Amino acid sequence: MVIALDIGLKRVGVAISPDRRIVSPMKAILRKNRKQASREISELLKKWKCETLLVGVPNGSNRDEMFRRFSHFVSLLEFSGEVIYFDEDLSSFEAKELMKGEIREKRDGRIDSISAKIVLERYLETL
Repeated sequence: MVIALDIGLKRVGVAISPDRRIVSPMKAILRKNRKQASREISELLKKWKCETLLVGVPNGSNRDEMFRRFSHFVSLLEFSGEVIYFDEDLSSFEAKELMKGEIREKRDGRIDSISAKIVLERYLETL
């Protein structure tokens, strides 16, 4: 089981792949604070018996800073499996384009989870 996260300040998009072929977006986690979000994600990882956690990291001038922040957040999780940081370049833009006209309320997290799905699909294509 691979679970991908698209970590944001307000929401964490989530996608899963039980067999490394099929990828499904899940309900995003609304992030009130790091402790609450890390607890909910830890529960999700345990519930789905996650073996590999894929974390999307933006490519660009602030990549190092974002990697530092994301790796700190991941360190708060109760997870002992493999953690992979993977380029999420333009996945949010692509998700918004895919969902044009279908999603009116942008703050419900669906776009964040579609973004996580795109990152997970890209990763699986490299295997």
